[in-house]
Amino acid sequence: MSLLSHRIRGFRLVDLVALGLLIALVLAVYLAKTIAGRERSEIASVEHQIEAEHQRIRLLEAEVSHLEQPARIEQLSASYLKMGPLDAKHETTPEALPAVMQQAQAAPKKGPVL
Repeated sequence: MSLLSHRIRGFRLVDLVALGLLIALVLAVYLAKTIAGRERSEIASVEHQIEAEHQRIRLLEAEVSHLEQPARIEQLSASYLKMGPLDAKHETTPEALPAVMQQAQAAPKKGPVL
């Protein structure tokens, strides 16, 4: 009697081995689908986080753009620091900078205001 034709409770041994392999294959496919579904949900979660970060970046860029508006900075410097635009007599050329530096060094230094 050959091993392939050997019967156990009315079933051939080859049929039982094939059934065992089929069950193992079904379980492996089910396990793979379960793992893939979990990874798919993790990927969706990460993509959602990325989109939220992109929205936050756009919001922060808009806020920076608002905060860096020259008119706003000029208004704040005038109201809080009592600063205004420079007069034309305070402007100089790069070639005149050494002379300005010498004048600043020659001027008497003021002490700290307490």
